[in-house]
Amino acid sequence: MIVGSGQRGHRIVLEEPPIPFEPRVIYEDQRIIVVDKPHFLATMPRGMWYAGTVLIRIRQLYGEPDIIPAHRLDRATAGVLVLVRDPAARRAYQMLFQEHRVSKVYQCLAPVQPMVRPRTGTVRHLDPPRVFPLERRSRVIKRRGILQAWEERGPVNAITRVELTAGRGCLATYTLYPQTGKTHQLRVHMNSLGLPMVGDDLYPRIRTRSYDDFSRPLQLVARRLEFTDPYTGVKRTFTSSVPLDPQGEA
Repeated sequence: MIVGSGQRGHRIVLEEPPIPFEPRVIYEDQRIIVVDKPHFLATMPRGMWYAGTVLIRIRQLYGEPDIIPAHRLDRATAGVLVLVRDPAARRAYQMLFQEHRVSKVYQCLAPVQPMVRPRTGTVRHLDPPRVFPLERRSRVIKRRGILQAWEERGPVNAITRVELTAGRGCLATYTLYPQTGKTHQLRVHMNSLGLPMVGDDLYPRIRTRSYDDFSRPLQLVARRLEFTDPYTGVKRTFTSSVPLDPQGEA
């Protein structure tokens, strides 16, 4: 692979598989741009990805090299992503996410089957005797250079509320409300309940696929973001239109 230096210190990858999907702009003002990120498009340059990232494509679309993300979504995850175009506003919007002042709602497809008892952490049923909704609490660890995150005993650092929204035969739509933002938290929590997400190449086991294989997207979408704009005081709500597709199981 050939690399060079690029905008704002990012490496330019001169040879990378083309990603045939584009982010869709759903809102913009003088300070932020909000996009609906497709599956397989990384948020920002890393490793082998440069042109195939939301950041570079939006910078090129607007001709504004100072645009940066306010937060990140995994390459495999689709949905609402906020970018900051005004350098003076960067800290204000990034702190919204760092201080957990953003309400996040995700949706995923996963099996309809009996829940298993996780090996660590706790599961609290919020409307007993119904299984769902529930609150999953555990300690999630992710080390740089290791593909999977894992759960271990210790102080809780990851909390997710899980609701069963609708059934689709052997699959169901689950709505997820993360209260924390650990890497792979939602995927780890669903897998620990015996409900791994459709199309997940990492949980419960690592599955290798070609970088240009777009046939089985992870069925996880950042469906909605809500926050109070730190400059205008207006409540902002942004919703993704990326569908959950049961064919992702193939």
